[in-house]
Amino acid sequence: MIRIHLLELLGRKHWTTQAKLARVTGIRPTTISEFAREIATSITLDNIDLICEALDCQPGDLMTFEPNEIPRIERNQQGEPIRPVKD
Repeated sequence: MIRIHLLELLGRKHWTTQAKLARVTGIRPTTISEFAREIATSITLDNIDLICEALDCQPGDLMTFEPNEIPRIERNQQGEPIRPVKD
């Protein structure tokens, strides 16, 4: 699962509001809010680029990967990924 660290990053960078980030980047405030609350299902690379430029950070500062509780990729006996897990 991808974890989003936008709120923590805004705090560390002393940005006052998500609305300011939206104004500076031109990204819709609802998009910024959904991303910050980790409810967005996707975000464009362009938006990540704009956020990183505005906050002077790297994509790895903005988000990290944590293994899923329930794997979404099936692996063979050697542990190699082979296909998506069927629902």
